[in-house]
Amino acid sequence: MNATDGKRNITDSGQLDLLIRLLKIGSLINLPMKEQVCDPAGLSATELKVIMALKGEDTLAGHDLVGIMGLPPMNVSRAIVELKGRGLVEDAIDPDNRRRKPVRLSPAGELFYDNLVPALSRMAESLLGDLGKRQQREFTAIADSIIHAMAGWITSHHSEMHLKG
Repeated sequence: MNATDGKRNITDSGQLDLLIRLLKIGSLINLPMKEQVCDPAGLSATELKVIMALKGEDTLAGHDLVGIMGLPPMNVSRAIVELKGRGLVEDAIDPDNRRRKPVRLSPAGELFYDNLVPALSRMAESLLGDLGKRQQREFTAIADSIIHAMAGWITSHHSEMHLKG
């Protein structure tokens, strides 16, 4: 507590420390993913993120991907165009909103993802291999809770976005 106003000082917050650690993880994972997964697969980091988001969410519109990835719309648009050109992503239909333009992994994109799994598994082992089974289960539960809260925040502040959460 701050003695002058009776409010808790945010710099003393354990939650702030956790948020900073989460941001560090999000930043530091980029280089190993680029070198060990993206480069060998001939993908940009944004293209890989689009593929992984579509694998997890099935269909998403460009603005959904922009919100999930926090990247400029032009970067996401370029990645979608490139992935479509390679036959990895295809247009989908939103039966509830004809103006919405979702995309999904094509059958070739699904196969491409399946072929990425060994490299992703090696990266997981390299980064998470020191965690015991119990720690992995606990981390999974915590990560799921954070992901759910993040998706909830995004959809509550951006109702046009469609996320599973």
